[in-house]
Amino acid sequence: MHVLELHDAPLAPLTTFRLGGPAARLITATTDAEVVAAVREADDTGTPLLLIGGGSNLVIGDKGFAGTALRIATRGFELDGTKLELAAGEVWTDAVTRTVEAGLAGIECLAGIPGSAGATPIQNVGAYGQEVSSTITEVIAYDRNTRETVTIPNAECAFSYRHSRFKADPERFVVLRVRFALEDADGLSAPIKYAETARALGVEAGERVPLAAARETVLKLRSGKGMVLDPEDHDTWSAGSFFTNPILTDEEFAAFHARVQAHLGTDATPPAYPAGNGHTKTSAAWLIDKSGFAKGYGTGPARISTKHTLALTNRGESTTEDLLALAREVVAGVHATFGITLVNEPVMVGVYL
Repeated sequence: MHVLELHDAPLAPLTTFRLGGPAARLITATTDAEVVAAVREADDTGTPLLLIGGGSNLVIGDKGFAGTALRIATRGFELDGTKLELAAGEVWTDAVTRTVEAGLAGIECLAGIPGSAGATPIQNVGAYGQEVSSTITEVIAYDRNTRETVTIPNAECAFSYRHSRFKADPERFVVLRVRFALEDADGLSAPIKYAETARALGVEAGERVPLAAARETVLKLRSGKGMVLDPEDHDTWSAGSFFTNPILTDEEFAAFHARVQAHLGTDATPPAYPAGNGHTKTSAAWLIDKSGFAKGYGTGPARISTKHTLALTNRGESTTEDLLALAREVVAGVHATFGITLVNEPVMVGVYL
């Protein structure tokens, strides 16, 4: 075992926010066995453990992490026909590119999403009409309760909007590998579901397009919103969408609609998307914008992205506290205006909103 181990190690460079204090100890694991050994050691000694993949969904406190940070840097991309197996440490957007090059459909609209493959089932990562839950067949994980490696089929992952059993019980499973079933549609994409993507491609929703065209269009749309990593562009020093889109009951939505009309006039209608059995999803970006927080809002080192109201960004000199102060201001403003409490999407380490 030749794992790389550092003490008092900076964590900010391992996150897309580039924020947060150091870890007491940082281990970089490049094989599944190293990952499992490091997790077991932390559990045996009662040491707090922080898992880091691509770092695109982490907000780490300025004080850092008083335990072991485990950076999962495993590699592995195996394609067998239409079956794909990815190691948890694989860079997600690179894996998407390779599936498109191989002519396989199913994850092409998830191009450009920063982070690692192992994080995708945890969040049930989704964008532009696709979610990983529709292609994942099983997740191989280390179960910290039973101390063994288990294979969890899709049906037992409890996938829902930006959620899964892994996110519901974050201390239990460490994702090691993710398996997907892709589709060979003769070089065409899965049916395009998302209106914005269909418009940009000049097709009707439900049509298929060449895979490369789908991927390139999504990358363009994401870049326009500052959602593709670029070290020169501070709009991408973020965790992508900072808040999830609220899902409201019919009763909550009716109360919300009344507040929208009171605030914006009787003709105003908020975005509404069916979210199954008596629930409606609305847009967090719309709520933020209509509560008076425009693109680029803020005067400090943490500001709303100039490209997308859902992204909070580090303009270069920010601390985590600066970022949280901005997030709290947005949450309070949206609640005061519309009576809805926004929920953060990134994982908070040692801090709370």
